[in-house]
Amino acid sequence: MVSKALFFFALLSLSAVSLRPASAENEEDPGLMMSFYRDACPQAEDIIKEQVKLLYKRHKNTAFSWLRNIFHDCAVQSCDASLLLDSTRRSLSEKETDRSFGMRNFRYIETIKEALERECPGVVSCADILVLSAREGIVALGGPYIPLKTGRRDGRKSRADILEEYLPDHNESMSVVLDRFSAIGIDTPGVVALLGTYIQYSLISTLSAHSVGRTHCVKLVHRLYPEVDPAFNPDHIDHMLHKCPDPIPDPKSVQYVRNDRGTPMVLDNNYYRNILDNKGLMLVDHQLAVDKRTKPFVKKMAKSQAYFFKEFSRAITILSENNPLTGTKGEIRKQCNLSNKLH
Repeated sequence: MVSKALFFFALLSLSAVSLRPASAENEEDPGLMMSFYRDACPQAEDIIKEQVKLLYKRHKNTAFSWLRNIFHDCAVQSCDASLLLDSTRRSLSEKETDRSFGMRNFRYIETIKEALERECPGVVSCADILVLSAREGIVALGGPYIPLKTGRRDGRKSRADILEEYLPDHNESMSVVLDRFSAIGIDTPGVVALLGTYIQYSLISTLSAHSVGRTHCVKLVHRLYPEVDPAFNPDHIDHMLHKCPDPIPDPKSVQYVRNDRGTPMVLDNNYYRNILDNKGLMLVDHQLAVDKRTKPFVKKMAKSQAYFFKEFSRAITILSENNPLTGTKGEIRKQCNLSNKLH
């Protein structure tokens, strides 16, 4: 009887040991979850929402910035707010690279961070602010509300040296573009939905909402000079030449073309109708409309805004969950532009 009792006790002990690591690990790092700040900072998501509304009311172009931020940060190895870090003596900021041409309004992320710090000091990460502000920016532009998980922590280093490995350029082939997105789990319809929303200045290297943004002439002139690309709709050429009269435009000048002249400040599916009518500004727009892998989805989104919103929401969700730092990894920055050791 004693030996049986000891054997039974040993089994119970082994079971408890086998269960304990998983439980402890879950307590240490629950990963991303809905309403992560429910207990630590219940007002966090409401504060971000209100701040985005206020900033959008004062500065309409902030909505484009929120959208660009999530792609430029989350597509490059990890969704950890590395994009927001300033340059140091040892590392270049991602914000200052050529691939970030035209990005701005980073100071408004700090405005949101300051509001959260007043309510819950040291609790909400800049990475979560970046993701949730993008969600609210989408809503401000008439797009869908996307439930997104939180619980990200902030990285400590810039990834400027590897941007080229992750962010395709506007002159890349469609195969390269699809491969880059596929590497983070986004399939072809998701790519079509994201490109229709994000491209502004040059494919993803200068991401912003293409269905609502504008493209700087710097990124267009190769299709206008010395000869106009014959793929352009003839009815669209005079307008573009008027907006971009210089073969070598000044990057700092206010020379741009609206990506969507019909509904320029609304996130909708009009972009897909435009590129099917050969009115896309970037080379990738043309490729998206003619490539046999993407054209069926372009047509479907041109016909159905509901389908566009569904695929867009799914792609944003995947993007926002790309390799985040959670648990004890990373940190909660005191300021979004500086790692804590530099604060």
